[in-house]
This record gives sequence, C-alpha cells and structure tokens, in this order.
Amino acid sequence: MDKVAELASPGPSQLEVLMGMFDPGTLLLLLLGFFLLWAVNWFLRQFCDGLMRQFPAKRFIILQLATLISFSLYIGGTAFLIVGVLEPPKELLIAFAGSAAVALGFALKDVAASLVSGVLLLFDRPFQVGDRVTFGDIYGEIVAITLRSVRLQTLDDNTVTIPNLRFITEAVASGNMGAMDMMVVTDFHLALDANVDEARRILREVIVTSRYVYLKKPVTFTLEEICLAEQIVIRLRTKAYVLDVRYEKALQSDITLRAATLFTEAGIKRPPIR
Repeated sequence: MDKVAELASPGPSQLEVLMGMFDPGTLLLLLLGFFLLWAVNWFLRQFCDGLMRQFPAKRFIILQLATLISFSLYIGGTAFLIVGVLEPPKELLIAFAGSAAVALGFALKDVAASLVSGVLLLFDRPFQVGDRVTFGDIYGEIVAITLRSVRLQTLDDNTVTIPNLRFITEAVASGNMGAMDMMVVTDFHLALDANVDEARRILREVIVTSRYVYLKKPVTFTLEEICLAEQIVIRLRTKAYVLDVRYEKALQSDITLRAATLFTEAGIKRPPIR
C-alpha cells in the first residue's frame, strides 16, 4: 500500500521545479557570471587595442581573432551558466528548449536571423574587421562584428550599426579584403586642348613621391571624355594604392593639392568656369 501511495502521489510540477531553480543565490550567481563574461570581453578588447598600437601592421589579424574569441566566450559562457549554475533537469531542459525555440522563433525572428547571420559572416567572411566597405550609400571601416550586428565607422567619424541579416541579403563591396593596402581613385578634369601627356607626367611624379603611396603595386591612368556642367571635358583618372587604408583620404588630398599647384605652374588648362 505504501508503494502504491508513493507511486500515486504527484511529484513537483515543472513550474515548481522552475521556480525552485531561481532562488536568490542562483540569480546572484547568474548576474555575477554574466558580469564576468562582459568584463573578460572588455579586457580582451583593451588588450587587443594595446597589441594593435604596438603592432599596427598586424591589426587586421588581431581584430579578427578578438572577434572570434568574443563570439566563443559569449556563446560558450551563456551555455555554461544555464547548464552549470541553473542545473535544470534533463526533461525540463528539453521541454523548455522546445517551447523557447517556438516562442523566440515568432517573437525574435529578426534577432535570431541576425544571430545566425553573424555566425555565417564569421565563417563565410565576405569582409573582415578593418576592411573599408561600401554598403548602400554608407562607406567606412568595419570596426566590429558582433553576434547581432556589424559596426561601421564612416570617414566622418560616425558609427553606424547594421543588423547582420542585411549583409546576407544585400550586396556589400570591400575595398581591401583584409589587406593593409587599397586602391585609391582620384579624378582630375582638364580642358579639351590641355597637354594631357604633361598632366599625366606631373601626376605620376606627385603620386610616386607621396609618403602615403604603396609603390609595390602599379600606378595607372585612364582618360575619358565626359560631359561636366554642360561641357565636354577630359577626365584624367589616377589609380594608386595607399600603404594603409587609414591614409586613404590623406593620399587623395596630398595628390590633389600638389597636382593642382603643379598644373598651375605648368600651364595645364582646366575646364572654364561657367
């Protein structure tokens, strides 16, 4: 009879088990655990910033490793806290995981899609941390790839946060694909009767003597007649590589300022102002 009564007596419900897991001590441990995760990632970023200042030529590799370690810490640390601190029963864990997956699938489908997209970005690598990219009408440097979004710093020093999902479904152009150097295009407009050969000689001299140019890659020029301000002009386009993407605008400004001065001294005709 005792055994029958024991079998017939109802055990604790799943709700009671769930409420029992979240006692004040457990909640305190969870908060402490998440704080430690955040602190470790913060110190990791500071350490990587110091390494990048010490080894600037390796900053892309350092940023990529920091992103990968940060991903692993957040995913692994959260899983450990749930299983190791809460210690849910196996049946409850399976039931809760199934219910949570369905609920989150509807309520947080965009966030979940961005999380999955973040993992895809990490392995597919259409761009890397440190790349100069064009996304829609936004141009700048990738400064972080997180679980949910990509942070991009524009040349005006604005930080733009874009959900990871958009990078999976829309086109993005990378100017350097993990390399330190990158092509910089600069346009000059000349009158139709200008001495194009002399203008090109001056531009080549200006470019190869710039302290920002990467001379291991070629300097090229293209010529084209275009319509500008309702008049036909010659567009002389220079293509040179900057030694570090951070000096992109510095190289462009250096070429433009020095070339403008030398064009004036050499009498190179520019399009008339109308």
